[in-house]
Amino acid sequence: MAGPNNNHQQRTELHRAIWNIANDLRGAVDGWDFKQYVLGMLFYRYISENLTDHINAIQHAAGHSGFDYTALSDEKAESARQGLVETKGFFILPSQLFQNVRRQAPRKDDLNMQLSKVFRNIEASTRGAESEHSFKGLFDDIDVNSNKLGATVMERNKRLVSLMNGIGEMTLGGYQNNHIDAFGDAYEFLMSMYASSAGKSGGEFFTPQYVSELLTRLTLVGKSEVNKVYDPACGSGSLLLNFAKILGKGNVRQGFYGQEINLTTYNLCRINMFLHDIGYNQFDIGLGDTLLSPLHESIEPFEAIVSNPPYSIKWAGDSNPLLINDPRFSPAGVLAPKSKADMAFIMHSLSWLATSGTAAIVCFPGIMYRGGAEQKIRQYLVDNNYVDCVIQLPANLFFGTSIATCIMVLKKSKRDNHTLFIDASEMFVKVGNINNLTSDHIGRILGLFTDRANVAHQARLVPNDEVAEQNYNLSVSTYVEKEDTREVVDISQLNAEIRRITTRVNQLREEIDAIVAEIDPAGVEQEEDR
Repeated sequence: MAGPNNNHQQRTELHRAIWNIANDLRGAVDGWDFKQYVLGMLFYRYISENLTDHINAIQHAAGHSGFDYTALSDEKAESARQGLVETKGFFILPSQLFQNVRRQAPRKDDLNMQLSKVFRNIEASTRGAESEHSFKGLFDDIDVNSNKLGATVMERNKRLVSLMNGIGEMTLGGYQNNHIDAFGDAYEFLMSMYASSAGKSGGEFFTPQYVSELLTRLTLVGKSEVNKVYDPACGSGSLLLNFAKILGKGNVRQGFYGQEINLTTYNLCRINMFLHDIGYNQFDIGLGDTLLSPLHESIEPFEAIVSNPPYSIKWAGDSNPLLINDPRFSPAGVLAPKSKADMAFIMHSLSWLATSGTAAIVCFPGIMYRGGAEQKIRQYLVDNNYVDCVIQLPANLFFGTSIATCIMVLKKSKRDNHTLFIDASEMFVKVGNINNLTSDHIGRILGLFTDRANVAHQARLVPNDEVAEQNYNLSVSTYVEKEDTREVVDISQLNAEIRRITTRVNQLREEIDAIVAEIDPAGVEQEEDR
């Protein structure tokens, strides 16, 4: 097992290499746009090496110790195409592997055209196969002919060579041979780096790692495996992949499921799955509007659901007469407001949650106390005992917003008729302009969550009847009193001190008058006459 020093050293070296690539290529392309090229090329390298290692291992096991797929002719490789597509989900000719294209790239005047052809061929190799859905369109955002790379073909190719060299020189190794998940860690560092510089336009696609871990661990309390995991607004997939890190992907028995409405982010999520060594048959990420056109509804409910849905976005709401009869939303008897879809995501998640499952959802704080339709939905959730816990998070945890968000934990099979409220608003460390949760903070929150007991200024287990009396307000501050850190003042002692000071002032004044009288008796007499 690798020690923490090895982990830290490998991760530091990896991050330094990525930062150098960003600096070398900075200028012509905006950072948030350029991450598509960096991540896309990283993905190209990954599947090239993954396929090569797979083929070489088979040949070496068969006694062909000197075999190297990168040196094989395309003609000989063709015979293995069908079998490889069935097992790996894709196929790449030896001449089109990242390693070989990179080696010849500086001498290729048509490098951009060659890469475009390679990307088309990789996707075409999956056509009609079970893996087609997982690969289709993955290279669409890597436009090697874009003016973003340069005004002329020569400029574009120069940047592409530099990009391939930067990616190629990164020490990544094989997934199983690294102390860290190098390809996956590279992805996460790129996303966090670009999200922090891009503000909301980047941060909305990326949930910080420490928040992802907290959400995942909340759904896994008491479990060592789950049937499958789901995120209805999966973004780049960081929430889903924490289950592979914490449980091991083999303990997510039926795979990773998600839906994303943004095409670019949908592609990034699927790339992220591959970079974390999740096979094409282990994940099902769909493209589309989860609230209006949900996917995955034909399969059994999910045992673990995590999500950080977009805050207060608009949706059809009651302008679509079909939605009030949708079995996801109809039980509450009312739809989330058209201007704020937050509660619609919560109702959707609850609908697809297994009886023994847990959902942990990041929420905009307003939905916890606003009136109208949102209050009626809260009433439905509380009266039916679905709200297990509400956790107040610190402010400024997310890229692009300083809002102090909350986590709502939902369960369908609770052991009591109470709602737990946890105030974690002061559990953070400041790192630059962003607040972070540490492992200790996550542990403290999980301890409060599992103990389910009253702790002064930190947690309170509230009977649902009391929540009803508070008009179904689910704000943590309504139930958990913040500790008063102001200095306690003893009024009697303060008054005594004031009297002492007043007496002393009068005494000093008399002494000063006596001194003045000795110096100038006439002046004192004149002062008294006045």
